[in-house]
Amino acid sequence: MAEVTEGSIVDKRYRVLRRLGSGGMADVWLAEDTHLQRQVALKVLHSRYLQDQQFVERFQREAEHAAGLQHPNIVAVFDRGQDDGVNYIAMRYVEGPTLKELIERGLTPEQAVALVRQVLEGARFAHRNGIVHRDLKPQNVIVDQEGKAVVTDFGIARAGVSEITQTGSVMGTPQYLSPEQAQGFEVTPVSDLYSIGVILYEALCGRVPFEGESAVAVAMKQVSETPQRPSSINPQVSPALDAVVMRALEKDPGQRFQSADAFIAALDQAMREPGAGRGTAAFATVPPVVEEVPPEEDRKRNNWLWGLLVAAIVIGLLIGLLLTRDTSTDVPNVTGKQLEFAISQLERKGFDVGEETFVERQAPKNTVLEQDPLPGSAEEDCSFIAFFCSKPSVDLTVSAGPGSGEIPHVNGLAQAAAEQKLEKAGFEVAVEQVNSSSVEEGLVVFSEPRSGDSATHGSTVTIFVSQGPKLAKVPVLVGTQRRVAVQQIRGRGLTPSVSEEESSSPAGEVISQSPSAGTEVEPGSTVSIVVSSGKKKEVATVPNVIGRERREAVEAVRAAGLTPEVEEEETEVQGQVGRVIDQFPPPGRELEPGATVTITVGRPAASEPEEETEEGP
Repeated sequence: MAEVTEGSIVDKRYRVLRRLGSGGMADVWLAEDTHLQRQVALKVLHSRYLQDQQFVERFQREAEHAAGLQHPNIVAVFDRGQDDGVNYIAMRYVEGPTLKELIERGLTPEQAVALVRQVLEGARFAHRNGIVHRDLKPQNVIVDQEGKAVVTDFGIARAGVSEITQTGSVMGTPQYLSPEQAQGFEVTPVSDLYSIGVILYEALCGRVPFEGESAVAVAMKQVSETPQRPSSINPQVSPALDAVVMRALEKDPGQRFQSADAFIAALDQAMREPGAGRGTAAFATVPPVVEEVPPEEDRKRNNWLWGLLVAAIVIGLLIGLLLTRDTSTDVPNVTGKQLEFAISQLERKGFDVGEETFVERQAPKNTVLEQDPLPGSAEEDCSFIAFFCSKPSVDLTVSAGPGSGEIPHVNGLAQAAAEQKLEKAGFEVAVEQVNSSSVEEGLVVFSEPRSGDSATHGSTVTIFVSQGPKLAKVPVLVGTQRRVAVQQIRGRGLTPSVSEEESSSPAGEVISQSPSAGTEVEPGSTVSIVVSSGKKKEVATVPNVIGRERREAVEAVRAAGLTPEVEEEETEVQGQVGRVIDQFPPPGRELEPGATVTITVGRPAASEPEEETEEGP
């Protein structure tokens, strides 16, 4: 199995730069995606889990679940895979402190609510897609430089059935576990809302509600103890915000907020009306019916008249009682609650559930949207003048979830047109810029999820818009050797063009380049370099000295940097005497400096001796 270290390459794509952190299940590394030229957070499963094939399969399944969650407050998962025993998830790298670090620095109630509200928005989207995080805590929330809170680490998230749990054990952080999770019971979205309630408590008070010497001790407190009100620790916490926190930390899941929407609405109301407290409904008793005593009749009347009168009075009173009987009943409010809990609450109050109508809405699946009769007072169903009455059936309109649709094809469209098309199809849009040498600047290269994939309405589709090819920077080439310069040019994806020129620089050395170093050019562009061919060879040109006098010719040869050698030759031409009549090499020839030039100077020819004539005696 390959070991992940700084500088290693994972799956021939991700170059590991440095370790960002380490957890119980995985290490997180900062890596560079060499395909898309962007930094990612690479989560790598610890090697000790590789022997547990079931655990590895669950890790891979949960990576697929998390990859489907495209939301501004949930870290985006770009890729997942396995390479030589290394199981990894490539996520968006979010630079910034964790919410835990911000809590340790100190937050105002307004700041705490603003950040927790974003966590709720991320949880709301996950819940709508059937994902329960199960380990929400401030360490798993990163706040970027713009103040956006992003939920990370879906390592033990649940999708449908329970995932990544060990037999007989509970996974999660004890200080943030819901009571049902601490007891090993089924975990629902309401359990996540309890954990977010603990995060809100800690953000307001600077500490968690329950601490103990061991994880078991903390879990027991989660199940059995009531937390101290936040306002008793931080006086800046308003009564309304106090009430919201305490409801979120109810032991009974049915008494908590039933959805992230309800939690968000309560926070918004608390911030608008900080002085408002949680009131209790007052129920007035129905006053007793006082029967009127019939007036005293004349005892002397006939007994049968008396009997008729008494009977008439009794019947009249009975009819009046029945006609004026209060047949109203209080219908409980189940709007916003999960269907199963709503049915249970109605049946406990003596109501039957009538028609259940499912409609597509953004609310989480199986959330009650409307009820008929409305909450409050309603008339009972009565027959035979109110002798027989029963509570009315309650019809429920229930969310079937937001529904899903196919991602439209946007590749090659301009950014504005792509955004409009996706929004019209019911999706949120996020934009990222990427380099592309094949797609014109400003047009969409691809989308994530891909065109044709199915995604939940309201989820976020990220479009990657071309910002043109990635420009290459021309390196410093002057002063390097020709071979090295050519290698550097080609290594940057550029085309070298080489010419030579005589120079005082050593032969083979680059003496100039174009474009200059540091210039950014498109890949494939030509970079021209001029290479020195060495110093120009020094030569001396033979001057023309024919016809010159001997001394003048010698000086001319010496002035040209050559060495004169004089020979004489007889001449009968008087004008050639003392002058150069020939030279070698001939005029104009180039010689090495100091070479010999032979000049021939004319001298008078020797006169023949006169013959003696004998004189006669």
